This record gives sequence, structure tokens and C-alpha cells, in this order.
Amino acid sequence: MTTTDPAAATIDELAGEASALDAADPLRAYRDAFVGAATSLVYFDGNSLGRPPRASVERLAAFARDEWGGRLIRGWDESWMRLPFDIGDAIGRSVIGAAPGQTVVGDSTTVLLYKLVRAAFDAQHAADPARVEIVVDRDNFPTDRYLVDGIARERGGRVRWIDVDLSTGVTADALRAAVGPSTAVVLLSHVAYRSGYLADAAAFTAIAHDAGALVVWDLCHSAGSVPVRADEWGFDLAVGCTYKYLNGGPGSPAFAYVAARHQEALAQPIQGWMGTADVFAMGPDYRPAEGMRRFLSGTPPIVGMLAMQDTLALIEEAGIEAIRDKSVALTDFAVRVADAVLTPLGVAVASPRDAADRGGHVTLSHPAMRAVTARLWTEDVIPDYRDPDGLRIGLSPLSTSFAETLTGLRAVRDAVADLG
Repeated sequence: MTTTDPAAATIDELAGEASALDAADPLRAYRDAFVGAATSLVYFDGNSLGRPPRASVERLAAFARDEWGGRLIRGWDESWMRLPFDIGDAIGRSVIGAAPGQTVVGDSTTVLLYKLVRAAFDAQHAADPARVEIVVDRDNFPTDRYLVDGIARERGGRVRWIDVDLSTGVTADALRAAVGPSTAVVLLSHVAYRSGYLADAAAFTAIAHDAGALVVWDLCHSAGSVPVRADEWGFDLAVGCTYKYLNGGPGSPAFAYVAARHQEALAQPIQGWMGTADVFAMGPDYRPAEGMRRFLSGTPPIVGMLAMQDTLALIEEAGIEAIRDKSVALTDFAVRVADAVLTPLGVAVASPRDAADRGGHVTLSHPAMRAVTARLWTEDVIPDYRDPDGLRIGLSPLSTSFAETLTGLRAVRDAVADLG
């Protein structure tokens, strides 16, 4: 059927493009691996909480029935004590480009960031008392900013703030201007939580190192969506969450990376029994373990680690580079749809347009977006809202189709037209 309505023609063309992209997608079969992906619900929040893998449903049930229920406390000796390190090595191998023995799964993102930033600050300040500054940008994720402010006050240091454009992020020039002889630690996000801006992690790490600083990378919005090469890029330390693109489930524990060259020199500040050299010695004094065990504190959250194993297996099978290619294609398509059907309504793309500068999500800006998000949730279209006036489209490559993306953005168009 032909039509003279330009908007309808544009939608028809975009629908045809979405169908062709889905048909040609080498990762399309992975969508079936996730609970709910076959329903009509549009999920634009994979960068906040990923869909559960179908395999994880059985894994969780089998664990409760056979391991927890059948083996009981014997499970610690049989496998659970190793799980934080085994899963950590899997993350290192398939997600962040780290050799074995440098990644562990443990506490929440906030707690692990505190441990690593504080340990890095203390080591740097002890080696050179002039190093009293922690560098962070004003638009970093709230946890990152809050804990840096707290650590600086706790340790007698100070925060050096970098002002950024909210639609992009930290630039090389801004970072270079912020670091110097006073810098102890730099804390940066690989992908900005608001705009999706993708930092040049290798270049920024080199800038910090040239100034004598250590860098802690927040990988929460890149792990599982954007390739990371922690060893190759010279990372010192990094933390990432597992409930976004790694589909670990609500509140699943984060992971920490500490380069082998730093492990023995850093003293993490939350000294607990699980980080000791002999966990069951129950001795009178704390003696830190060798390697990554020293960065643990309390009993590992075993149940919370289970589900991410299934997504890690999918990532290893598909390959992180192929996943990145799909992510780029999805976000490029989302930007084209936004330009075609949302720009005429006054919606702006508040994320980098160049895919090389963009992670796995796109933010759309309009004064009505808070109300738009609330309405969409009632219609089973699930984005999220971020001030100021931002609706985030988080496109998880393994579980999101191009047709789903178009359907959701058409719903955004209708909501903006009604509420804007």
C-alpha cells in the first residue's frame, strides 16, 4: 500500500531496515536464550538490569536443590570457596582482557570501588606525601563521586573535579590539565552513565601514568557490551557490576581487577576473614593473603554469583568483538530512528553520534521525558530516565532486536507527541 504521509513512509522504510538487519544479524539466535525476549514487552533498560538467561532459571533451581540442599556446608570445600576466583577469571578472559589471577567477584560496586580507590590513594600518598588529590569528573556516576569525596575527607586528601559536557564526557585535554605532581588517583568511567560517551581508556591511562598517578576504571556500563583490554591498555585497577550486560540479576556482586604488579603493594582497607592468608586459622592478627584473595573481606555471596555464569558462557561463545559490532549497529539504528521520528518533535540526541565515541546506550533529551518514561512503563515499554530531561535507550546486544528497538522508539514518539 502506498501513502503520501512522509512520516508513515519513513516508518515503513525504517521497519524494512529493521527487518533486514534482524535477518542478517549473526547474533539473532542468542535472543532466544533470555526469559521474556519473545514477548511484546520492549526492554530498553539492559544497561541497568539485564534480562535473565533461561539457563539461569534451571541453574538457580538446581543449586538450591542439589548443592545447597544436598551438599550443605560441604559445598564450600567442593567448589564455593573457588567460585569468586573462577568466575573472576572468566570475566577476565571473555569480558575485560585480563590474564588469570587478576579479577575476583566479591562485594557491591560501591564497596569494591571504595576498597580500590582507598588502597591506591594510601599507597601513592605513602610513597610521596605530596600526592593528595583524587581526580574525578563532575558527571561521573553518583557512587563514584560520593565515595571519592568521602575518601578524600577520611584520608586528609582533596578532590580535583573535572567539568564536562553532559552530552559527552572527559576529554584528553581536560584530564591532562587536571593531573600533575599532586595527583594520587584518577577515577574514570569507561562509558559515561548519562550520555553513553566512550572514553579512550588506553590514552587516558597513559596520561595519568605520565603524571605518576594510578587509575581506577569504572567498567559498569561497558563490561559485556564494549571490548576492554585491561592488560594491554595498562590498567592499574578496575571495578564493574554484573547485573547489566552480564545479566547476573538484581544486586548481583561486582568484580574487581587489580593488575598483578600492584597486588602485593596494596593494602585494602576492609580487613575481613576471607582476605587472610589462612582463612580458617582464625588467628589473633590479620595477615593478608597473596594475590586477589586479599581484596575479599567477608563471606562471598555465592547465590548472587550463579546467574552471570550463563551470560559469560554466551559472551565467550559469541565473542566480545561481535557483541560490540551488534551494539554499534543497534545504537546507530536508534539514532537514525530518533532523527527521523523524534527530532521533528523537538527531541535531541544527547549522546555522541560517532559510534567510536559511544558505548551501548543512547540518551534522548526533551523536557517531557520524565512523564514520557512513566507513561511508557505502563505500556510495557521500559526505558529509564536521567536528569536533566534524559530518556536512556539501553540496548543489550544479545537480547535486543532491531524490530524491538523500532517498536519502542515509535512508542516514545507517540508519548512525546501527546505529552510534549
